[in-house]
Amino acid sequence: MAARPRFTSRATVLVLVLCSLVAILAYPARQYIAQRGEIADQRAKAEHARRQVDELRRERARWQDPEYVKAQARERLHYALPGETPFVSVAPPPPPGAKTPSADGATGRPKALKPWYATLWDSVDAADAAAPAPQPVP
Repeated sequence: MAARPRFTSRATVLVLVLCSLVAILAYPARQYIAQRGEIADQRAKAEHARRQVDELRRERARWQDPEYVKAQARERLHYALPGETPFVSVAPPPPPGAKTPSADGATGRPKALKPWYATLWDSVDAADAAAPAPQPVP
């Protein structure tokens, strides 16, 4: 009895058809999955924008109230109504010879003694006045 081939022509055709179907459907399936992800991202962005719009509407409604506007003017701009005496508290100057703290206690950052632009300009002047590095002897 003759040995039967391992793969018949029908099996080979079937394998080729299945491989071609996988190759044909791979790209659309990948696109479908990618588009589903983009749709989910867009929905999340839309929900975030909707929440922002709601918050801004509530804030606009608060600003329509004259009492809220007065309270904000008093707090932010230090306004006072006629007949009131506004007070501004100022920290007293340190006594002579007292050591000034070099860092802010809350943040741990050094307090600025001069504005930032003055410090920047001083560093530019210091770099300009620096002596050039000595040339190495050959």
